[in-house]
Amino acid sequence: MHALTLDSGLLIAVLQIILIDILLGGDNAVVIALACRKLPPQQRNRGILWGVAGAIGLRILLIFFAVQLLALPYLKLVGAALLIYIGIKLLVPDRDDEPEVAASAHLLTAIRTIIVADAVMSLDNVIAIAGAADGRIGLVALGIAISVPIIVWGSKLVLALMDRYPIVIVIGGALLGWIAGGLWIEDPALHRWAAAWPAWSHTLSSVAGALLVMATGLTLARRQRAAAGPG
Repeated sequence: MHALTLDSGLLIAVLQIILIDILLGGDNAVVIALACRKLPPQQRNRGILWGVAGAIGLRILLIFFAVQLLALPYLKLVGAALLIYIGIKLLVPDRDDEPEVAASAHLLTAIRTIIVADAVMSLDNVIAIAGAADGRIGLVALGIAISVPIIVWGSKLVLALMDRYPIVIVIGGALLGWIAGGLWIEDPALHRWAAAWPAWSHTLSSVAGALLVMATGLTLARRQRAAAGPG
C-alpha cells in the first residue's frame, strides 16, 4: 500500500519547480531565439536543443552553490556587464562582406551565448527552485526536465515572431538590458550604498539598462549598414 501511496508533498514540490522554471523561463526563451536567429533555418533546431541542454545542465549545477554564489561580491556586476554585452551584440547583424565562416562555428557561438546568458540570468532563479526542492536535487532535475519542451516551444515561437516582426529583436535586446540593470544594483559589494537609495532606483536602473542596450545596439547596427553601403 505504501508503494502505491502518492506523496502529495513530493507532487507539490515538483509542480512548484515546473511552475517557477516556466515563469522564469520567458527571458531565457528570448535569449535562445536571439542567439539562434542568425543560424540557417536547418540549424536552428540543433542550436535550440543543444543550447537548452547546456543551459539546463549548468543551471542544475548552479543550484548546488546557489546561496554561496549570490553572496559573492562583484559577481552580479560582472554578470550585468556580460548581459549588456550580449544584448548589444545580438542587436548588431552579421556583416555580409566578411569571409564565410563554417556553419558549425556559428552553431557553437549560438550555443555558447545561450549557456552564458542563461547562467547569468539564473543566479536568482536557482534560489527559488532550490527552495521549492528543499535540497532534493532529483526533484530539481525532474522539474526542469519537464519544463524543457515548454521553453523550447517558446523559443521557436519567439523566433517566428522575430522573422516576421524585426522589432521583436530590439525588444529582446532591451529585455536583456532591463535584467542587467536590475542585477548589478543587487550586488553585495554595493549593499552599503544601495540600502540608502530610494525604492524606485531599482526600476530606474532597469530602464537605463534597457535604453543603453537599445541605443548602443541600434547605433552600431546603423553604422555597420552605412559602412556596408547601399544594397
